[in-house]
Amino acid sequence: MGISEKLWDTLSTVIKMDDKVERMADTIKGQQMRIEDLTLRVVRLETALEIALASQKPEATSKKLS
Repeated sequence: MGISEKLWDTLSTVIKMDDKVERMADTIKGQQMRIEDLTLRVVRLETALEIALASQKPEATSKKLS
């Protein structure tokens, strides 16, 4: 195998690796967006739960006073 063939193989390998890295970066960006979306949804659920629990507390205390 000549030097030019080794060089060509090496260059081809680098180009293929670059393509894989770019595809992986796109995948990671998509996953990051999904994680951020899920985080926001969890925050909204926690807020709704806290509001629901807070609205129930006065009823429980008013029943005890009656």
